[in-house]
Amino acid sequence: MHFFNRSVLCSALAMALMQALPAQCADMDADALSLESATEVAPEASGRTKIFVEGALGNASQRYQTDSNNIGRASFDFSHSMKLGQGYSAVVSDRLDHVYPADAGADATINSLREAYLSWQPEGNNTVVEFGRINLRYGPGYGYNPTDFFRDGSLRNQTTANPFALRENRLGTVMLRGQRLWSDGALSVAYSPKLANRPSSDGWSLDLGSTNNRNRGLMALSTQFSQRVSSQVLLYKEQDKPATVGSSLTALLSDAAVAHLEWSRGKEPDLLSRALALPGTDVARNRFTGGVTYTTLGKLSVTTEYQYNGFALKQSDWAAVGAMPASQVAYLLEAQRLQELVSRKAYLIYVTQKSLWLKDLDLTAFLRVNAGDHSRLAWVELRHHWSKFDVALQLQQHMGRPSSEYGVLPDRRVIQMLGTYYF
Repeated sequence: MHFFNRSVLCSALAMALMQALPAQCADMDADALSLESATEVAPEASGRTKIFVEGALGNASQRYQTDSNNIGRASFDFSHSMKLGQGYSAVVSDRLDHVYPADAGADATINSLREAYLSWQPEGNNTVVEFGRINLRYGPGYGYNPTDFFRDGSLRNQTTANPFALRENRLGTVMLRGQRLWSDGALSVAYSPKLANRPSSDGWSLDLGSTNNRNRGLMALSTQFSQRVSSQVLLYKEQDKPATVGSSLTALLSDAAVAHLEWSRGKEPDLLSRALALPGTDVARNRFTGGVTYTTLGKLSVTTEYQYNGFALKQSDWAAVGAMPASQVAYLLEAQRLQELVSRKAYLIYVTQKSLWLKDLDLTAFLRVNAGDHSRLAWVELRHHWSKFDVALQLQQHMGRPSSEYGVLPDRRVIQMLGTYYF
């Protein structure tokens, strides 16, 4: 589904501000009882192929227009891992989306080569070497991941608001990665070179300018302290930039409750300066996520999460930027590209219920709340599973004042039906 594009959002912001000045908003389910693995793993030794096609039809009611917009999408998703012999493995993962209507200036058909890499692990050896496009994901946070350093620019097309699906469907980064594994931990070192200068709008492009537009490296140490506690410590460095440090911790509090913490600290321009390309001094600030997941015997899982981005605008500054529609547009678009929090503080409630009323009927829902302007994004999905086919109903609602983060978006409510066939 379309969240917003530049031309539509510009006009929507202008209308919102005119109203506001007088009076002054997965496909993957998280298992709450599973700790994030502290040990990196190599691709599966045996071949595995996953193929599915998906179609979606829906309607988006507009905030600033009387008419609603019909929306549609057709997707083809392919992933394959195979053993090549003598310790070599290969992984390929690709997704093709055709969306209607297309965003202004964008192709209607967009291909995303998520992963394509070779892996070498000598038999009986705890060393793994990988090279190619790898979707490297770090952090136990549900809706915001301060240690997920390769996320910026990686989404070519946003077909859902579910954060788990967004992490799965994004572009990987071309890199060389080496890992050393042991029984209760791992050390990983990755280097990603600059391969292009700028992103590509071509729907069939590899888009290396989005994922590999500067030289950067990452070192991650993972430790499994016990069956109840695991952690990661990370060091991230970009060319000509100060290093950023990060860490995360996952702990099993009880048989039903899991806590997660994630933190990073770096020195860089704030989000507004990046969005407007303003000259200025880098500032050292923190990003943080902390939450608790509780799972009942009835397969109900509830996660509450607090999120903090020290580089985002404070509420008072957001109100000032709201008086400049072009700046507000640029800020929102840059936050979306970087997959960053728009607000300094935010909250997330994420709920899953397996076997709701029926054995094969699942519920997934979440609520995002901007703690500054109190605007909200609500998303609900009901999905029924058959052996090779799924049918889902999704509802997305943006709520808030006209000048707020979610209240300014042109789509007020989006509802769609999805059908997925697995080969």
